[in-house]
Amino acid sequence: MEMFSPVHKSLENLRSVESPLERAKLAHEAVEYLTDTVIPDLYLTRLSAVEALISGGMPQRQIAEELNVSRGRVSQMLRQGKEEKAFFGDGRITIAVGAKPESNRADSAQKFVISSQAMQAAQTLIDGMRSFGLDSVMEQVPPPGNVNLNRKNLLVMTSPRLLPFLGQVVASDPNIGFEERSEGWCLIDRESGQVYSAPGEASHQKDFAYIGRLPRPDGNGTFLYVAGIHSEGTLGGAQWLIDNVSSLYGRVKNRIFSTIVQVESNSETEEITQVQPVTKIFQRKS
Repeated sequence: MEMFSPVHKSLENLRSVESPLERAKLAHEAVEYLTDTVIPDLYLTRLSAVEALISGGMPQRQIAEELNVSRGRVSQMLRQGKEEKAFFGDGRITIAVGAKPESNRADSAQKFVISSQAMQAAQTLIDGMRSFGLDSVMEQVPPPGNVNLNRKNLLVMTSPRLLPFLGQVVASDPNIGFEERSEGWCLIDRESGQVYSAPGEASHQKDFAYIGRLPRPDGNGTFLYVAGIHSEGTLGGAQWLIDNVSSLYGRVKNRIFSTIVQVESNSETEEITQVQPVTKIFQRKS
């Protein structure tokens, strides 16, 4: 197709690079870019177009003929991302992130910052949701952390240290909770009494994160919550949620739940190396 001729030209230019190493690097960068950015957007464009055709009355049989695919393939296109949309919400998702005052300012202007790991966590969620066909936006919550929890399609990040009001809602969870002790913040499995702690404020090789769905204070719905004891845990928790949302939805649907995951990272590069649950997935009716 003529509209894709620049892509074909770029591929021809890539193949003509003499150095195998340089050709491999350029090809790898192109694959990563296409996989992370272009292909998800193409999937979404195709899905929205097929849904528009269905809404307009065109039968799946005719759509299959026009696209030169089977009717089963059209059905598969329509199912893509359905579980993820059911889990996160059916509209634009707001990702609310707690911020803290900027330190060591030379002037008196008050500004607030979000840690680099929390920013990465928000971007991980935004990218993941886009691949599911969901639109999302990040919202910064400045001190004292008075986030509005009474709204649809909400996911909140960062610990009760930055969002004290949210800590009161988390405290209603009978199975898992945050607790501040003399040695620092920790997460507690109330059923077993197991304490999960990651003391200190430096980069951590091991952290823990709370992941759950909690009731809104107004009683008219729920919101999702992802928070590590430290920001490394928040990043790992966000990655785990995106990677496991389909299987998680299969188990909990839209019910209230909570679990703790252990997050391991490289203390020098801050790269998350492993995330795994350390408690069962607790569920409750309200």
